[in-house]
Amino acid sequence: MTHDELHIRRALELARGGIGLVSPNPAVGAVVLDSSGKEAGAGTHTYDGVKHAEVLALEQAGERARGGTLYLNLEPCSHQGRTGPCADVVIAAGIRRVVCSMVDPNPQVAGRGFARLRAAGIQVDIGLGEAEAKKLNESFARYIRTGLPLVTLKSAMTLDGKIAPPAHITTAEQKGAQRTQWITGEVARAHVQRLRHQQDALLVGVGTVMTDDPLLTDRSGLPRRRKLLRVILDSYLRTPIASRLVQTANHDVLVFYSTAEEHARQALEAKGIRVEQIAPADADGRPSFATVIERLGKLEITSLVIEGGAQVNGKALASDAVDKVFLYFSPRILGEEAVPFTGGEGIGGKAKNLKQVKLHYFGEDFAVEGYLKDPYKD
Repeated sequence: MTHDELHIRRALELARGGIGLVSPNPAVGAVVLDSSGKEAGAGTHTYDGVKHAEVLALEQAGERARGGTLYLNLEPCSHQGRTGPCADVVIAAGIRRVVCSMVDPNPQVAGRGFARLRAAGIQVDIGLGEAEAKKLNESFARYIRTGLPLVTLKSAMTLDGKIAPPAHITTAEQKGAQRTQWITGEVARAHVQRLRHQQDALLVGVGTVMTDDPLLTDRSGLPRRRKLLRVILDSYLRTPIASRLVQTANHDVLVFYSTAEEHARQALEAKGIRVEQIAPADADGRPSFATVIERLGKLEITSLVIEGGAQVNGKALASDAVDKVFLYFSPRILGEEAVPFTGGEGIGGKAKNLKQVKLHYFGEDFAVEGYLKDPYKD
């Protein structure tokens, strides 16, 4: 590993420390070396901390930054936001060289920070650790370019593509037993919590709420700035008042519906649930997926994970709302009567082709991660 690679890895590791604490801003880490090559300062950006990572690192380094090198995973900003332009701070600190992983996808920056540094005589090297840096801030890239969250469709299924035992299980006792029949093992389920921790919001359909009575919380144990927003698609406001989700609501549950009696709305709002009406996209009466995603973007939700049932999965894919998938597979087979991964009209036989596909292993289970859209281009 080269000297530069070592320190860009350090900057990326510092940036990862901002996960859960930085949204709707990007995750950024910075390292300052003095003129002799020794670390003089380091910083991690958090939203509540306001100051950007490079500013924190330069303040820690003080005069030792003069003639030194700055390593960071994202281009210094060149515009006035909650803080002044970081590029100007880097110039004023007397930095001689900047090593950075990637150009800022923010249209207000997009190379202007680097141009300002070069105009001041600073050597700028771009691209080291770019793939990892882009992965780290893919949600920010999607949001800052489009105003929409990066949408990940997550599901756990058997090798024959089933997400639950047969739907004809009806008694309360049997449904309780169904909830304990996990598709995947403990290692994969622990990873689901880490995946949730990276998200601003989680979405399911009312069918999942009525069948599984889930909590839909981030149980990773890792710190986060704002609560995971729990979103329910509930066309006719059938969400049970006695459900665990409603009973634990604390301004972190949002229900989108199409049409319902006023008393149903008032009952949910009395429990602290946020309820919003969304016009249906078609004759089935379900809230328009596209409108839901747009609304979440306006709430500064930069990332959303869908953990729904077959109907929601099918609708999400058919609506072209999904940017990427993270699909867990268990080495089990449930048979043709079990619940499939997608239901309803779904994608109508039109293939969805994944790009940048990766395999992950979790004990006996494995997962497929892939993209339907490039968050930096599409």
